[in-house]
Amino acid sequence: MREILIKKASSSLVAAIGMFVLLIFIAAMKDPQQKKAYTYLALGDSYTIGEQVKDDRNFPNQTVALLSEQGFAFKAPAIVAKTGWTTDELEAGIKKANLQKHYDFVTLLIGVNNQYRGRTVDDYIQQFESLLKKALDYVNNDSSRVIVLSIPDWGITPFAEGRDRKQIAGQIDTYNAANKQVADKYKVHYIEITSSTREAIYDLELLAKDGLHPSGKEYAKWAKKIAALITSGL
Repeated sequence: MREILIKKASSSLVAAIGMFVLLIFIAAMKDPQQKKAYTYLALGDSYTIGEQVKDDRNFPNQTVALLSEQGFAFKAPAIVAKTGWTTDELEAGIKKANLQKHYDFVTLLIGVNNQYRGRTVDDYIQQFESLLKKALDYVNNDSSRVIVLSIPDWGITPFAEGRDRKQIAGQIDTYNAANKQVADKYKVHYIEITSSTREAIYDLELLAKDGLHPSGKEYAKWAKKIAALITSGL
């Protein structure tokens, strides 16, 4: 009788352990995105670091915050960007940065300083394409994981007072036509945010205190678009 009781107890214990393991497995299947913390690399210039706004208000950090709110685990974004950088300076900055070999997502926004310094669009196209290839390298050439953002129009800002605003807008449009063409060539995502930045002419809250760079309110609009693209692929 004693042996029978011991065997029954052992069977109950095995069954309980089996049920516990099964419950863990079911829970993991219901919430698969929690298995991994995704990584995000943001490449650019002052618009990427968020000149004049707090770190948590730039668009890379707001993007990660939105994704986290939706239940996706993301590490803090890796940002390679500096105010004033042109395409060639960003490329040099990437080489010096201590980056991982792979990231799950990459955004690229660069070119306003090329335009500001009067550089040719032909040079921009060549250098932008080189940067886009690097971005693709970081995601194992998965074009669905790279997002290019268009260049904002600083010509509508108070900083541009006294300058030829129409000329600036035309040049920005030409640069954006160029980066859109390259983005389409490599079949990466493209987000047009230039028209949004032009709304600052009617709403100064979309600008930071320096009257030139976007505010956290404007960056929030970009972050929402980026987060939507990222979640569509997860």
